[in-house]
Amino acid sequence: MKLSGIRVAAGYVVFALVLFLARPTLGSLAIAAPIALAGEAIRIWASGHIEKTLALATGGPYAHTRNPLYVGSVLLALAAGVATASPWAVAALLAYFGIFYPRIIREEAAFLRTKFGDGYAAWEREVPAFFPRATPGGPKTSRFQWSRVSRNREWRTLAALPLAFALLWARGAYLP
Repeated sequence: MKLSGIRVAAGYVVFALVLFLARPTLGSLAIAAPIALAGEAIRIWASGHIEKTLALATGGPYAHTRNPLYVGSVLLALAAGVATASPWAVAALLAYFGIFYPRIIREEAAFLRTKFGDGYAAWEREVPAFFPRATPGGPKTSRFQWSRVSRNREWRTLAALPLAFALLWARGAYLP
């Protein structure tokens, strides 16, 4: 099984663990909601620019960070951690991201460097791998398209957000 497949399967296991460890309150859910919305907004913005393996996305959020989908995912995980009000759940989330994301980012960079050569090198010189730069940099060649958001199936993450919050709310309201 490829690392990406293991990462996805492990994500489901970690979510179940986080849900088990969670002790959410209405207050923790309220604080987490805007963080989750910001993370998903970044993911939608990024999904509207990317055409996986076909073209190098360098516009929109890709002019601020080479990995905006992962930045959005980290914000979603941060929101989950805040929502759970559990240091153990936060530790599980940190472990998951610490184990998988640095390696995935390196592997994807190596693939893109090989596939897009000088175009990737120019973008890589201007745009940081993860922590976003305040002003856009690099060639900025891609443009946002809603059809890409659909093709990249970002609707799945968008649909999962209310479900995750509902599960966390139910966990806090009905289980000790």
